[in-house]
Amino acid sequence: MAIPNYTYLKLKMLGLGRVITIGTSFQCTYECDVECCDHATAIVASKELTAIRKEVTEEAPDPKRSAKSFKPVEGAKEVLIDPSSPVAKVVRIGTTLSSK
Repeated sequence: MAIPNYTYLKLKMLGLGRVITIGTSFQCTYECDVECCDHATAIVASKELTAIRKEVTEEAPDPKRSAKSFKPVEGAKEVLIDPSSPVAKVVRIGTTLSSK
């Protein structure tokens, strides 16, 4: 078992018949602290990424689904794009949108 003392930057642990004390500098302590924080952030991000991947794969659209199987929302109004064109191209505009 080891006991860190951040005030004096010392680590004390039991040895064979005596207490072993290890000291360090402020710079080394800072570098270790930054490395520890980076490592913890990477672990948390990895776990979050795994959870996000599970959600995304469950909700992913079917790539084999035909675009022709799209069904418009109720309350959509069909409007001709160019009434003078021989090809009747239509756009659907939702009528249930808010004024905002």
